[in-house]
Amino acid sequence: MKNFTKEVFYKTARSGGKGGQNVNKVETMVEVWWHIHSSPLFSPEEKELLTEKLKNKINKEGYLMVRSSESRSQLENKEIAFEKLKALVAKSLIVPKKRKPTKVPKSVVEKRLDSKKIEGLKKQLRKKDWEE
Repeated sequence: MKNFTKEVFYKTARSGGKGGQNVNKVETMVEVWWHIHSSPLFSPEEKELLTEKLKNKINKEGYLMVRSSESRSQLENKEIAFEKLKALVAKSLIVPKKRKPTKVPKSVVEKRLDSKKIEGLKKQLRKKDWEE
């Protein structure tokens, strides 16, 4: 995984949740912002892949933003948010394997046709019984 710690910047805000009076005074929620297209660490193909897979999480300016307010500590939230960002990028860079369509084996085709013949015979026999 490429290290892009110098390419991100952080914004803080007051977060809700646990913390008592601390919630109203200290900015513990952290947002990590990263501009994908200005990153020199990733190739154009990788940037395109990231943009495609994370299009719902990227804003109009091209920033990928992840926030964390899980902890009461701003430093912990900073680390959590950056780990989330790294995991998101790593997951998005994985290219799925192309599926190779397999051919239906002859034995399976023959078995299906045989069963169809048997079902047809059953129906023919039923028809003859009704006419008598």
